[in-house]
Amino acid sequence: MNGPQAHWLADGRRLHLNHGPIDLIVEAFGGPEECRAAYEQAVARFQTILIEVVEELPELRLPAFFLAPRDFAGPTARRMEAAVMPLAECFITPMAAVAGSVADEILGAMLAGRRLDRAYVNNGGDCALHLGIGQSMTVAIAGTGNGMADRVAIRSEDGVRGVATSGWRGRSFSLGIADAVTVLARTGAEADAAATLIANAVDLPGHPAVARAAARDLAPDSDLGERLVTQGVGALTPGEVARALDNGLAVAEDFRRRGLIAASALFLAGEARISGSVTLAAPNKHAQEEFADA
Repeated sequence: MNGPQAHWLADGRRLHLNHGPIDLIVEAFGGPEECRAAYEQAVARFQTILIEVVEELPELRLPAFFLAPRDFAGPTARRMEAAVMPLAECFITPMAAVAGSVADEILGAMLAGRRLDRAYVNNGGDCALHLGIGQSMTVAIAGTGNGMADRVAIRSEDGVRGVATSGWRGRSFSLGIADAVTVLARTGAEADAAATLIANAVDLPGHPAVARAAARDLAPDSDLGERLVTQGVGALTPGEVARALDNGLAVAEDFRRRGLIAASALFLAGEARISGSVTLAAPNKHAQEEFADA
């Protein structure tokens, strides 16, 4: 595996950081010198972040327990554990929050001592945001389908600083059948962990149209072990789609009532459920895209 890589994308304004499975798009908005320093700080912090997580992987792959937080050495691992602890009444490991936690960690490094108007770190669709007072950002979300609007505007006063998406079609395994579940929360790590569990809950256990396989058969070191993960979803009736989405919505509403998330949008077979105040707006073709694919 190559070491940490950093280069500018063709537009000259977004920084691409890559190391093994970590693939980040980073952008800062503000004064030129402040942005330059923020990018340098992001690159410096990125040099060791994967190594730090890998060193603690065996423990990070073990389930979290509601009353027994572990004392991890690395700051990213500690973020992962903190994000899943409030959700640990059911099976979850810190790996459910790894992408969001990495995004949070790099964003934190960018902001240290800096004055930026806005910034984001997009880790394969799991994002950490910085919004100064009075600032906002438009985020493109996946899974909408059927001509639905696919943008959500986040304002600084909303208190949302993390956006994450999970589902069986994504890059990580899912126990459920959601095409996508997008969550808005206080941090990228918290959004990532919650999206994982809500997507798991969008399900029809034992349905013959859903193809599943043991996670360990697909990835021997998976934290999901022998649990069955979704590999394909066949035709479902409208009633079945509604039932699966309602299963996930119940979990999303519980998380929202407990203050664990701000809002979420659940998508399956062209249908959707919304929890909380998520305003999906049609894209403005004249507006500059700020970042995509949360």
